[in-house]
Amino acid sequence: MTLREGELAALDELDRQELRNRWAKLTARPVPEVSAKILRLALGYELQAKAGRCLSRKAMRQLDQAAAGRASAKDIHPGMRLAREHGGTVHVVTIGENGEIIWNGREWRSLSEVARAITGTRWSGPAFFGLRKRTVPAA
Repeated sequence: MTLREGELAALDELDRQELRNRWAKLTARPVPEVSAKILRLALGYELQAKAGRCLSRKAMRQLDQAAAGRASAKDIHPGMRLAREHGGTVHVVTIGENGEIIWNGREWRSLSEVARAITGTRWSGPAFFGLRKRTVPAA
């Protein structure tokens, strides 16, 4: 993708709904619940990343995590099913079409919230469902 002249400046003219539509079309991800100003900045970043002018936020985060030797998590995708046995019961979480997290017929805000409901203790949801792995720090 090439960044057309004036494409970044044109973001200043878009209202909140137009920004939301542009985000959904450009990224194919759920629109973040942020102000129009922040969404405008995020769109500008994504446009530049797709044009090859910078790394995506996801790539930057993964590089930073690998360099620091921190754990990294696999992404969740619509249609994905995560299963975990705990206390003799198999718990299955489904990721909906818009990234919603569904467990026991209810929508949850995060995997961590589901893990907490299952175990009664604070857990990292990605770790509980086996999505997080430890990386070796760069030498």
